[in-house]
Amino acid sequence: MSYNMRVEDNIIVFEFDHEKVNSINTETLKGLEEAVDRVNNEEELKGIVLTGTGRYFSGGFDLETFTSFQSREEIIEWFKYEEEVLLKLFTCSKPLVAAVNGHATAAGMIVSMASDYRLVRNHPKIKLGMTEIKIGLSLTPAEGEIMRFGLDTDKNYRDIIFKGELIAPEEAYARGIFDELVEKDVDIVERAKEVVKSYIDTPGRPFILLKLLEKQHAADWIRTGIDEFDWELLADIFTNKEILNTLNMVKEALKG
Repeated sequence: MSYNMRVEDNIIVFEFDHEKVNSINTETLKGLEEAVDRVNNEEELKGIVLTGTGRYFSGGFDLETFTSFQSREEIIEWFKYEEEVLLKLFTCSKPLVAAVNGHATAAGMIVSMASDYRLVRNHPKIKLGMTEIKIGLSLTPAEGEIMRFGLDTDKNYRDIIFKGELIAPEEAYARGIFDELVEKDVDIVERAKEVVKSYIDTPGRPFILLKLLEKQHAADWIRTGIDEFDWELLADIFTNKEILNTLNMVKEALKG
């Protein structure tokens, strides 16, 4: 399995656990979809905590997947599914809290930004951000809007997305990208569970409607973007030989 999923205190703890950098593959996406479906449909469940194993929260999408597509149709089909899962994650009806235990880059950063509250371990060696532009990749409608929503300001978006900047937790907190720094003596998952409970354990659970109102405009934009996007542009990217060579080099470097 590329992830672990358990229920603690009526909260789903979803743990990225795949190879060295906890990369997100199709199996992981299916797991995230299952977690959101359960939380949305099971009354007793209070929310979801996302975290990772080892030194990584998640280093992004699985490069083996990106370099092994057999056709343009397969590329488009995969990303359309990925988009639906990201939209579902972004609009999860109950609290979604990111407990970022280590490095969060690329898709790891995207799922963090999809969350309603973001905690990050306060360690100077942890890197956060998006380096897609440096290896020839763009973003999809859901990815782009989730990042825009989460980064909050034009300045943050330009620095993180256009420059491909990786930053440390203290800077991410100072910029307002993350909500809380968690010191090494604090259990980050337990702290995340406290946040989930504080959001949902109120009379009538008004959080659910408040979140719907907060995210409805962005969610509608994502839906329209998915439906109207020219997916052939994405297929062009993942059939570009120069980009594929770069992705293969990065993939091999990560194995080292």
